[in-house]
Amino acid sequence: MGLGFFQSVLIILSYLRWHLFPYRREDTFEQWVTNRFGKRLFLTFFKTYTEKVWGISCSELRAEWAAQRIKGLSLKTALLSMFLKPKETIKTLIQEFDYPRLGPGMMWSAVKDEVERRAGLVRLRCEVIRVHRTADRIDSVAILCDGQMEVIKGTDFISSMPVTEFVNKLAPPPPPEVLQAAEKLAYRDFLTVCLIVNKPHLFPDNWIYVHDPDVKVGRIQNFKNWSPYMVPDLTKTSLGLEYFCTEGDALWNTPDADLIELAKREVDRIGVANSADVEDGCVVRVPKAYPVYDSSHRDFLAIVREYVEGLENFQTIGRNGLHRYNNQDHAMLTAMLAVRNLVLGQQNDLWSVNTDKDYHEETREETDVEAQ
Repeated sequence: MGLGFFQSVLIILSYLRWHLFPYRREDTFEQWVTNRFGKRLFLTFFKTYTEKVWGISCSELRAEWAAQRIKGLSLKTALLSMFLKPKETIKTLIQEFDYPRLGPGMMWSAVKDEVERRAGLVRLRCEVIRVHRTADRIDSVAILCDGQMEVIKGTDFISSMPVTEFVNKLAPPPPPEVLQAAEKLAYRDFLTVCLIVNKPHLFPDNWIYVHDPDVKVGRIQNFKNWSPYMVPDLTKTSLGLEYFCTEGDALWNTPDADLIELAKREVDRIGVANSADVEDGCVVRVPKAYPVYDSSHRDFLAIVREYVEGLENFQTIGRNGLHRYNNQDHAMLTAMLAVRNLVLGQQNDLWSVNTDKDYHEETREETDVEAQ
């Protein structure tokens, strides 16, 4: 409805053209999406936002990322889902899910409390300085806590830190080719400008993806719509404007006050809020938010992976640990499977999580059978 009749017809015609005569190879994000949605919808909906996120052309971004993040979805399935319930759940089209009352951090606070209840120790605000090894075994980790250096020994180690940082913290260092490959793996960072708006309601969505190339913001979160408890004063609204950047670039280094003014101008331009209603704001920077799937990442990651897998008592997990753009549930699954490998002697391939669309379901079914 928003596109209008004429534009919609052109999009469908474009879809039919590319459905009948697709790209023979699907090496890039552009080729993968065009084959499933048509060139016109790719240009209208996918191109600008995707290039905001990654800072590289869609012709350079690998198809592997699209296949991982847009599973089971095409223009055909999207249109049919408007009238018929899909036989299989398409995660991209999920309409609702549970959300913690005070945000996802509640879950990790509960995990910490449970670990400590069982006499475990959780150390926060500590930086890993060195990872000591003897040949192919990790011996200990040197950490810095409150200005004090401490060495923690162990028999087995699981890490969710960026795998590029891990190999650089090893002592003695790994072979030069591993360090060089890790240096070539890139990340995309982002920052959130949180605005306090003196209005109880602005729009009904949880978030809005912003495709307009004339503004820098990529996505806008409406935290109150996730949970009313996320905003202490219900007469106001809290918006989180997400800006994708690279650590150290001009946007990343922009002073907070200037970023808040930028965000105020852009919500006004887009029309989601009046800049005059913005009372205050703050900025949160998130480094290494997204592992980049550029044209060379697969070869360099293979070198790093081969070396890391050769460490006898070590497993790497999570989005950054595996340099994979996984969702939070996939990241949690890699952690659970790592523990099963360690405690139960299983041989789960953590690098395969989310590469096969059925992996999640197969793993859950196996777990349910064993639990019974």
